[in-house]
Amino acid sequence: MTDTALDIKDLSIGYTGKRGVYTVADGINASLGKGELVALIGRNGAGKSTLLRTLAAYNSPLGGSITYDGTPLESISMSQLARKMAVVLTDTSSVANMSVRELVSLGRTPYTNFLGVLSDNDKAVAAEAMKAMGIEKFALRDIAALSDGERQKCMIAKALAQQTAVIMLDEPTAYLDYPSKVHLMRLLVRVARNEKKGIIVSTHDVDIALRMADRIWLMNGGKLMTGTVDELSQSGALNTFLDDEGVVYNIKEKRIEIKQENEIRF
Repeated sequence: MTDTALDIKDLSIGYTGKRGVYTVADGINASLGKGELVALIGRNGAGKSTLLRTLAAYNSPLGGSITYDGTPLESISMSQLARKMAVVLTDTSSVANMSVRELVSLGRTPYTNFLGVLSDNDKAVAAEAMKAMGIEKFALRDIAALSDGERQKCMIAKALAQQTAVIMLDEPTAYLDYPSKVHLMRLLVRVARNEKKGIIVSTHDVDIALRMADRIWLMNGGKLMTGTVDELSQSGALNTFLDDEGVVYNIKEKRIEIKQENEIRF
């Protein structure tokens, strides 16, 4: 066991189709520590979802290596991987017609027998996951009756119940209002710290990510750049990513600014 939950070396990601191999990004080198929250940012089409799908073994890597807690991905069976990595997707439409407790308990599937019978320990783990996300009072409510923010908390609680070292979330704040976005990110930071999880959050909420994440994974131009906000701003990577006539990154104030109309060249 190490303090590194995920290690990526010389990874190439993309697709293999009828016309051959299409590479989305290559030369990817990154690591994720236990207790660390990383924000994965990049413009539409930059490859964020492809990277997450590759890390989750939905897509095969085109090259390079992915290692979970010291074990190469290719040596891990799907059942074993479910004990090392959990994924939270934006779409929760497939979890209708069940209670919050039932949904969160699904996180124990990698540990139950073929009948899916929950042990006392499984029930205790699910209850603790609900408590960590502040949704224990919703335990008996139907998922469909909850708000978008509450449903996202339920999905994260399900991932917590899975008891993995790594949790990956694809746009968890997509449909939330601004205060709810901040609240959810604070919860994720707390979970990473308290539960010693390595958490990757793919997000378009760049301003929140820059303020709250421990490190940034920035996908731009088929490459992945990693570092703290200060490191990426000093290297110019953030300004290159945000290069637009109407937007600028203020290094001194550490925030994204919208230029005044008289400052924009038409």
